[in-house]
Amino acid sequence: MIARHSIKFGSVVLDGNETYWIEMRPGEAGRNVIVQRDTQGAEKDVIPRPYNARTTVHEYGGGAFTVSNNVVYFANYKDQRLYCQAVGKEPVPITTAAKMRYADMVVDIGRNRLICIREDHSSEGEASNTIVAIGLEGETTGTVLVSGNDFFASPRLSPDCDRLAWITWNHPNMPWDGTELWVADVRSDGTLHTARQIAGGPDESIFQPTWSPSGDLYYVSDRSGWWNLYRHRGGKSAHLYAMEVEFGMPQWVFGMSTYAFLSANQIICAYNQLGVWHLATLDTDTQLLDEIEQPYDAVFGLWGNSSTVVFIGASPNEPRSLIGMKGPAFEIEVMRRSIEKIGDEGYLSYPQTIEYPTSEDRTAFAYYYAPSNRDYEPPSGTLP
Repeated sequence: MIARHSIKFGSVVLDGNETYWIEMRPGEAGRNVIVQRDTQGAEKDVIPRPYNARTTVHEYGGGAFTVSNNVVYFANYKDQRLYCQAVGKEPVPITTAAKMRYADMVVDIGRNRLICIREDHSSEGEASNTIVAIGLEGETTGTVLVSGNDFFASPRLSPDCDRLAWITWNHPNMPWDGTELWVADVRSDGTLHTARQIAGGPDESIFQPTWSPSGDLYYVSDRSGWWNLYRHRGGKSAHLYAMEVEFGMPQWVFGMSTYAFLSANQIICAYNQLGVWHLATLDTDTQLLDEIEQPYDAVFGLWGNSSTVVFIGASPNEPRSLIGMKGPAFEIEVMRRSIEKIGDEGYLSYPQTIEYPTSEDRTAFAYYYAPSNRDYEPPSGTLP
């Protein structure tokens, strides 16, 4: 019953005041459906059957769609081609049927193209990863913008579309081991020049590069031993807020996000402290961090802009849910639950965070789940 009726939330994309997300539905044979929620709270499926918004780049996928001005661009699971779908119309392919896969796309409106990750499976051996530009007219395999490394992720255009940032790494590293953050200038014809590495290395993990509305580049780095926020401005990077918490998470898939800009100098962010997730706002000028009271201690992604904030949250007695926050007080609205009923709370165990020394003279951290059964009371003086 649980498996049949539980949906899974994927990436969230905000297009102005409207929210889009992916639902993986077991009841539709695991189809990944893009759902739209408008400003009035009305929801509708965007892509028709049998389309399935799922990419297999890096095998794990993620980042399978984006939206710009109510036009949806998505990777279709069956053929791994990119499709464009305008409001009220059928999806139209914009890539060929060649053995290519695409993910993590951003729209370059002024140049009428997408910039995304392409994984080329047309040759024998390991697939080749690049960052490519996909024209929005006709069908193409894309024009290579960046190549040379084993993996790429997070191509992000600056607000004026004159700079492109991205993450890259090589075997044997995983992205939580060591990555590099690069920036290049974008010419009027769309080609890149003056590429330079601004952060990262084989022992430094970079997560979620994001441009501020004013054109500064922010990112999460673990160079201090903790995934903290940094800002790159005027050719230099500065530690934005030092704290022994994690503002990032292991980048298993594309499109992961733990912070967003509400304005040029205000960030809303999620961070993990001793296994519990918190939400807060951070003033980038004063470096004042204000925690937001909310009932969820697990956060699986956070997206926002000046008008909308959405995150995926859960707690011991609340299933994974799509949560919206409204107004200056960040009032909570449950937009969608993965499953409506998770059982009788009398049988739920509420975890406690604990820590204890290990044989290597280090500290281990864990959740302790005490037994919980409302129908049973252990004899006095005995262990439960």
